[in-house]
Amino acid sequence: MKKIILLFLLNALIIPDYIFTQNFDKSKLDSLFTLLEESSKAMGSIAMMKNGSIIYSKAIGFSDFPNSGSVKADTNTKYRIGSITKMFTAAMIFQLIEEGKLMLNSPLSDFFPSMPNSDKIKIKNLLNHSSGLHSFTSDSEYLTWNTQAKSRTEMLKIMETKSPDFEPGANTDYSNTNYVLLGFIIEDILGVDYKTVLQQRINSHLDLKSTYYGGKINVTENESQSFKYLNEWQKENETDMSIPHGAGAIVSTPSELNKFINGLFSYELISKESLDSMLIFSGSFGLGVFKFSYDDKTAYGHNGGIDGFVSGLRYFPSDSLAVAYCSNGHVYSAVEILKGALDIYFNKPFEFPSFSTLSLTTEELDKYIGVYSSEQLPLKITISKNNTILIAQATNQPEIVLEATGEDIFSFLPAGIIMEFNTEKGEFVLKQGGGVFLFTREK
Repeated sequence: MKKIILLFLLNALIIPDYIFTQNFDKSKLDSLFTLLEESSKAMGSIAMMKNGSIIYSKAIGFSDFPNSGSVKADTNTKYRIGSITKMFTAAMIFQLIEEGKLMLNSPLSDFFPSMPNSDKIKIKNLLNHSSGLHSFTSDSEYLTWNTQAKSRTEMLKIMETKSPDFEPGANTDYSNTNYVLLGFIIEDILGVDYKTVLQQRINSHLDLKSTYYGGKINVTENESQSFKYLNEWQKENETDMSIPHGAGAIVSTPSELNKFINGLFSYELISKESLDSMLIFSGSFGLGVFKFSYDDKTAYGHNGGIDGFVSGLRYFPSDSLAVAYCSNGHVYSAVEILKGALDIYFNKPFEFPSFSTLSLTTEELDKYIGVYSSEQLPLKITISKNNTILIAQATNQPEIVLEATGEDIFSFLPAGIIMEFNTEKGEFVLKQGGGVFLFTREK
């Protein structure tokens, strides 16, 4: 962390960091989250940290909808953070490496010889998703048992019976199996459970009070339930936290996530050499870290998702800025919410989203129906209807319900998808995450 120091004779005057924080329109940021709340497009909490100090925080929506009345969320409400847990796990792995208790090239067979290709898979392959181990959460039957407690033995049995997707090091593909195994390895090396290791090696160093290995959700402890929106907010199922382990079992708040990533990049948890290793990318993956682009800036962090929870954590080294967003219910894309918050923070042009929709008859939807393909993407999208509802389904993907948000414009807000049709040409432009793709109706 940089501080500006002015020397006057023998005395040093240290100017507080907060004086040099970004001058941004906090009222505009408030308005964005008020719009999201009043339009029932999101529930959750955001926090921004500059030079180690929280400069903005806000919570919207509810942490629970009990029969006796709704429980309003606040900035101390705790959320399941899903795969952001992987950053914590990776940091603890590097701590063990620094202590000589583990090496990046240690084989998986030293710990779990029954796993496929265990003699070929190294710790580094687990960290950067190049192991080839199949992700158990990708299987269709996963959602039939994810709410049931599983022992370590049961989880290992599930993981070791899956055939590898590729040879170790031959490719990269995101796999939760990698980080469940890393969590188990941490426990085996230190002889204590992940919950205790997290407290001893992360929380105590950074004074984190609301970050821990989750259990059954307890709303009386200001832990949030998660929800989906189907004309009203409805409670989601609750994954048993014995399952995600080191891949996704941590509960936290946006403010404490900022403290974590700020501490990580300030070398309070691991050395600069270790952090530099984490930031070596193979394909899309660093060693427990993702890279994100925002205009000409680069940020590092991770996204998370479990049940109805979604989360995002970003750190901009050039600005000493950390941003964390945790949601327990979303209709509007969390990625777009984060982008909007950053646009406002960096004083970029920003237009508030419009959530107005058009009502179309079933006959008016007929002109959009068909199978469309693109030369830019190796998939087809089938457009169909169910009475007055327009439906899109990409190859090997579930159906999504499209909302008419303008003339010949349809959106799927949870994924930030916009489809702009030109019915005369029989085509549409798909926009998502900054990408623009042309699809043409097949004859």
